[in-house]
Formats: sequence, C-alpha cells, structure tokens
Amino acid sequence: MSTDVLICGAGRTPFGRSEASGRHLALGAVNAALADAGIAWSRVGAAFGGSDNAGLADTLVTQLGLTGLPFVNVKNGCATGGSALVSAVNAIRSGMADVVLAVGFDKHPRGAFDPRPEDWGLGAEYGSDGLMVTTQFFGMKIQRYMHDHGITPRTLALVAEKAYHNGGLTPEAWRRKPVSAEEILDSGMVSDPLTRYMFCSPGAGAAALVLCSPEAARTLEGTPVTLRAAAVRTRRFGSFEVFSPSIPPGPLTSVSRDASAAAFEEAGMGPGDIGVCQLQDTESGAEVMHMAECGFCEDGEQERLVASGATGIGGTLPVNTDGGCIANGEPIGASGLRQVYEIVQQLRGRAGERQVPGEPRTGFTHVYGAPGVSACTVLSR
Repeated sequence: MSTDVLICGAGRTPFGRSEASGRHLALGAVNAALADAGIAWSRVGAAFGGSDNAGLADTLVTQLGLTGLPFVNVKNGCATGGSALVSAVNAIRSGMADVVLAVGFDKHPRGAFDPRPEDWGLGAEYGSDGLMVTTQFFGMKIQRYMHDHGITPRTLALVAEKAYHNGGLTPEAWRRKPVSAEEILDSGMVSDPLTRYMFCSPGAGAAALVLCSPEAARTLEGTPVTLRAAAVRTRRFGSFEVFSPSIPPGPLTSVSRDASAAAFEEAGMGPGDIGVCQLQDTESGAEVMHMAECGFCEDGEQERLVASGATGIGGTLPVNTDGGCIANGEPIGASGLRQVYEIVQQLRGRAGERQVPGEPRTGFTHVYGAPGVSACTVLSR
C-alpha cells in the first residue's frame, strides 16, 4: 500500500465555554468530519482519540455506532490531538485500515490547570513551591529568551494583538473582540513579562479529521489534502520544559526543534517551502520562540518580523490565522487537531475572511505540551 496519507474530512466545534459535555462536543466534530468526507461512520476502519479530562474517546461509539472497529484512547498532554493523528497515519501506512478517524476534545473548568506533581514524576515540594503553576514556567522561559535575543515586551503584545484580530475573523473562535497592543501591555502582569491578555485560557471544544489512503480517497466526496508528514518527539537531555526540576549547564536542546526537523525531513521540504503555519501559542512568548525553534527564522529575528506584519494573514509567513490558542482557548485534547483543521481550510481556499491570499499550497502545524512533547505536521494540496 502507498505510504501517502490524505485528509478527506475535517470538522470542529466552537471553542470556549459550553453547557455541553466534552463527549457531546466530540460527537459534533466527528459528525462534521464524516459529513465533510461524505461517508458514514460504518466506513471508518479504525479510530484514535483522546482528551485530558473530558472522558474516554472510545466511548463515543455508543452514539456513533457499535461497528466493532479498533478505537484507541490517546493521552499526551497538549500533544494529545497530534499524537492521535500520528497514530492514525501509522494505521493507514501499516495497512490496518484505509479510512481512519482522529479526534480530540476537552472541557476544562474555569481557572488555571491544576496538575499534581506526583503524576508527573516530581516530588510534592515542587508543587508546594508553586512551580506546578504553568504560567510561572512560561514567564521564566520567555524572560530568558528575551534577555538572550533582544526581544521586547511590545513584540509579545503584537503577537497577542494579531491573535485577537484573527480570532475576530474565525466564527468558531472564543475571543473575537480585537484588543490593541497597548491594552494588552496594560492588562495586568501575571508572570513577568507576560500580562493577562497574552495568555490563552482553558476551555471546551473538539476537532476531528478523517484520514484515508489514496485508493480510498478516490471513492470519497471530500476535497483531499495530502498529509506529507506527522512526527512526535519527547525531550532530550538539556531541554528547558514545563515541570523541569532542573536545567543542566550548556546549550539548551529543544523538543520542538527535534519534532519539526523530523517532520520536514519526512516531507522532503523545509520551512522556506511553507505558505501558512500554526504554532503553539499557549501564550504570546511561545509563538515567538516556536518561530525560531521550528526553523522559520533565526533567534532574535522575530522582533523585526512581527513588527513588519510578516506573520499576519497577508504577510510573508502567516502564523495562527485562526487566532491560535490565544483567541480559541485551549481544550487540551483538541488543540493539535484544531491546528490541522485550519491548515486544511486554508489549503482548500475555504477560510473565509481569514483566507491567506495567493492560494497557499503548503502548511505546517506545531503543538507543544508538558512535560516536553511536540507534534508537527506538514501538509500540501
């Protein structure tokens, strides 16, 4: 069987607050993806999916249909959706099935995430010292990066300003009201240098993709997009990641650099070939760092690129055209697949007001999560 994998159906729900359960949202995304592909649930030969705290994905068969297919639950932090996608790709390439579903969903309570250190292989003192609060890590990491590479707080504000603008063009986004860079800088310090409006918020939402072999794609109604590569990597020694109990001296390694390099190598392409991309932006500093870690610029070049508008929808490197996590919020299980959904719409030319001009032919997605895992994809039409 060919190693090529196509995305023939894509669906998502609105993100934000919802009275519906996470499973209900997942059903909505799955049914939207099936409708987009023009198939019934009975045509799906295998499925992979997960959430952080909204239930087990395999229980969706109760409503979707008891067809007996293998349905594997995936849980990998913020990279849950991306990991489900990699599993689905491997299922097709191995010949396990020719039509496979990937789904991610979540519904988080209000407030910051509240992880227990013991669940992450850390001592209880790590939590009592306040280091399990992820906003502290984000602040420390971007503070160091700004010091080393000359990034200013205004650049962080401009990244968030772009996110809110793009969210206003995305019907499913949570935050759809434009916010100026000045308002963002004045919104109150959370973890220096990151202010309140530079962060995303935990929320609810779901996204799903129907993947298929080229042979199966010829029998389906959806407009296919080629998934050129999908890679997942975990941290190596020397990384500065969420819940790191220590940092060794010397040059830092980066799980995002490793995952993106693996994806580009598999695709036979490089960052310069990409027309539109999605980068993890749990907060605006993350987008800045991931631009360099994924190879789209050198460290420190972000200051100029962001100020020039290069990362805007009409720029030379459109980043997070749907508003990213900052505008959409982060239902952990869904974020990685929401990114791929956006690239699929861009490559199909169906992104509406946020459509990148010039008919982009290639796209890239990157997700990063605790305790140091990254998933990246390369897509083309």
